Order: sequence, then C-alpha cells, then structure tokens
Amino acid sequence: MRKAVVLGGYGLIGAACMRALASAGFAVTGVGRSRRAALTSNPDAAWVIRDIPSIEVAEWRELLADADVVVNAAGALQDGARDDLEAIHVTTVSRLVEAARGLALRIVQISAAGVSPRASTEFFRSKARGDAILAGGAQNWVILRPVLVLSPEAYGGTALLRGMAGLPLVLPRVLPEIQVQTVHIDDLAEAVVAAGKRDVPSGLVADLTEPGMQSFATLVDRVRHWQGFPPPRFRPALPDAVLRVIGRGADVLGHLGWRSPLRTTALQALSDGIQGDPAAWQKAGGKPCRPLSAILESLPATRQERLFARFYFLLPLAIAVLALFWCASGGITLINPDRAMNVLEGRDVPRWIALPTAFGGALADILLGLGICWRPLARLAALGMIGLSAIYLAGSLVMAPDLWMDPLGPMAKVFPGMALAAMVALLLEER
Repeated sequence: MRKAVVLGGYGLIGAACMRALASAGFAVTGVGRSRRAALTSNPDAAWVIRDIPSIEVAEWRELLADADVVVNAAGALQDGARDDLEAIHVTTVSRLVEAARGLALRIVQISAAGVSPRASTEFFRSKARGDAILAGGAQNWVILRPVLVLSPEAYGGTALLRGMAGLPLVLPRVLPEIQVQTVHIDDLAEAVVAAGKRDVPSGLVADLTEPGMQSFATLVDRVRHWQGFPPPRFRPALPDAVLRVIGRGADVLGHLGWRSPLRTTALQALSDGIQGDPAAWQKAGGKPCRPLSAILESLPATRQERLFARFYFLLPLAIAVLALFWCASGGITLINPDRAMNVLEGRDVPRWIALPTAFGGALADILLGLGICWRPLARLAALGMIGLSAIYLAGSLVMAPDLWMDPLGPMAKVFPGMALAAMVALLLEER
C-alpha cells in the first residue's frame, strides 16, 4: 500500500487531503502539534504529534523513509504568538528537501495563488521563498496554488465570508470592485491525490481555480443567497480607513494567540484580488475545477450553517463583554475598597475576612478578565468565571443573604454572566 504523510493534517486543507488520500488507497499519517485538534479532526487516523518547524532533518528522514508522497499543507497567515512564517513556510520546506534527498518520494506543496518575492505581504513572500527552495532542490515535486478555498467546514477566511454574509439586516460593502476566484476543497484534494499518484508530471506549478471570477461584493451576495437569508435592508460602505483600523486591531489580537481572518495580511491579500490561471493545471491533464455556482450547489446550506453565520461575530462580542465586565468589576473595587468592605462589614462580617475577600476577589476578577483575552487561556478563564461566580453566590448565602432580596437583584444578575461565560467556553472551538 502506498503511504502518504500530510503536514498540517488537521487544518482545513490538510484534513481534506488526508480523507481524499485515504479514499484513494493511501495509508495516511498526519503531522501536527495539537493532539486534541488531531483527534477531533480524525480520531481513526495515524498521527505524529510534533511542532512541525521544530522537526530536524534526521527526524524527517525517519518519518519519510517509506513514504511515497509528502503533502505540505502546513501554513500560517501572519506572525503571531503561535506562528512564525519563516519557520513554517521556509525552514520546514528546506528541511523537507534535505531529508528527501535520495528517497523515492514526491513532495506536494500547497502554496497560494499570487505568491511572489515582491508580493505585498510577508505571507506571500515567505511562501514564494519556500516554493523556490522546493523547486531548486527537490528531485520530485509539484506546487499547487489554490485561490480562495470554499468548504463545508468553516475556518479562517471562509468562516469570515459566512459570518459577513449572514449579518442580520445589514451587509457592509467592502472592497466592492475587487475580483475574486474560488475553488472547492474537494477539487483541491483531488488535485493533491492526482499529484500523489503521479498523474501529473514533476516540476508542475499550477494554480487551482474556477474558470471565471466575480467581484467580492457579488461573492458575498451569492453566499448570503445560498445561506437562505433575505437581502439586506442596508448596505453601508465600509471605508478603507476603517478596514485598516480593524486590521491593526486584529494584529494586536494575533499577538494574544487569536488567528483572526481580519488581520492586515488577509485584508491586504483581499485588496490585491484573489485570482489564478487554470491553464497550467489543465494542460498537465488535471481535472478542471468547478465554478462558484457548482460549488454552492454541492455544499449544504443547513440550519447549522445559518446558526454558525449568526454566531460568528457574537462570539468575539461575548468575549469582549466578559473581559470588560470582569476587569471593570475588579477595578472598581480596587479604586474604592472601603465601599466594598463596608458591604461586608455592615453584615457583621469581620474585617479580617472582609479585607482579603474584597481585595482577593477584585484581583481574581481582573485576572479572569485579562485571561479570557489570551487565546491559550480563554476557555479556562471562561470556566474560571463560572466557578468564581458560583463561589460568590454561595458566599453571599452565608455572609449576606439579604442581597438575594435586594430589589435591584444583584445576585440574580450573576446568572446571565455565568450563562454567557458558559456559551463562550463551549464555542471556543478552533477547528
């Protein structure tokens, strides 16, 4: 049985490649750094759990010793807390090429349409450097460059497209004149299988794209219609200056571990247009990619799809509300600690208990409010908010039960905050 190794095997593209290769008769091994994400994506697959850029040449030689094809579907949009473009797009490819010397395997590189050493973003420039290393040093290779990938699974740019199209009543006009082409994830996966089976020649560099193109505004409208939502009542123009501010804010969140598709790299790539030329792929004998109309016909627009679109922007809003609420709660107490202690001391709570309770609770509130902003701790912080709220409720029954009968309902209002934190904890699913 032929063997395939897929880098980034639980990503949007990598997961589709693993499924397609397995269906084509390959024994497939995925490589990625998160065991949880790997098992969630495909619990029955074989996995090597490693941080891909940290794998040295000797270890790659062991992993690839009996492989027929290695598919590099690992990638990152922009440098951030968890990503290093040079390490992922350049160093990893260099080590793969070195490890593959003398081995009878093919390297299939998933690049991107529009890569160039002179591109406007480091994403495209680093991808171009990796492609050049592969083309200049490997013995048997194929480089596939997809345009905007549409898939049943919502992730990254495709998730943003769904969320934007699903906004209630309003649909902002963003870069309305920009031209965009799309490709179905299955067409991309089939191209990887064809490359892995060596149905296309070594040395091929090919864009994977539908034959036609449309403006970004038209694409969003067609996705909204596909989702089953009515036409928007309002179409306000979103100025480029506002987009730049949004991008810079998303960049800041990137340093906190959030991989927002609104970062400046994604917005710049969209501003440049997302286009490719299918000629090289078709000339090599590749199957033509289906047009947008056929892509949307093949994807189910279910209730789950519409719920995801509606919730897409609600999740970051909920995180922001929780962060502000908990930080403000703790900050107000630290600004005026005597008032907080008076609430307790006025109910016969000893000062030696009231003092650490007020200050400890305030510091805990602030830490949880800050913690939910950092992606690696966000779920734990949300669970901590639920737990600390429960402690506050239990403590109030012992030390200040009269607060439960207060006309303004300060204790009853804790429950909606707990529900919001529970919603965030459950929805913080990346893949």
